[in-house]
Amino acid sequence: MSRIAPLEPPYTDRAAALLARMMPAGAPPIALFRTFAQNLPMTEAMHGWGRYELGGELSLTMREREIVIDRTCARCGCEYEWGVHVLVFAERVGLTREQTASLVHGGPDDACWTSGRERLLIRAVDALHEHSDLDDALWDRLAAEFDEARLLDLLLLCGWYHAVSFAARAARVPPEPGAPRFADVLPGRR
Repeated sequence: MSRIAPLEPPYTDRAAALLARMMPAGAPPIALFRTFAQNLPMTEAMHGWGRYELGGELSLTMREREIVIDRTCARCGCEYEWGVHVLVFAERVGLTREQTASLVHGGPDDACWTSGRERLLIRAVDALHEHSDLDDALWDRLAAEFDEARLLDLLLLCGWYHAVSFAARAARVPPEPGAPRFADVLPGRR
């Protein structure tokens, strides 16, 4: 049961315009955005940063971005946002079922991760989640693979999705229709 009910139509003109800008053309607004729309000034402020994080100016590749987002949401226990991203982006960025399951139930040493760069991203998300920091050894490994722009994008992307996860979980945003759940990707489940 939602603690903050997602806004339902009919929307005010201001809410309708903002929700339309947040979604692909013609797509109905997802529950998270409708929940945020209960505070329109906040949602307007967040919209610009959210567009950057999911847009073409982010210096990480789309696949790297989704690995960071999916792992962050999984570590935060945010099935809602993880499910939205898996539903919309996992196939598009080539995440296998095993990799998707690993991001929830496994770790960077799972056999499905053959790229050292992707293993590093998972390690970074885990360290940030657990310690809100990266130790010098991990930082040095990351800095050997990612330039400073990408490192900053990694840090803020992880932090942004912590905030999104906190809001979605605490507000009890209901799952989107058709979005997978954590149990759907249990290892060994087909």
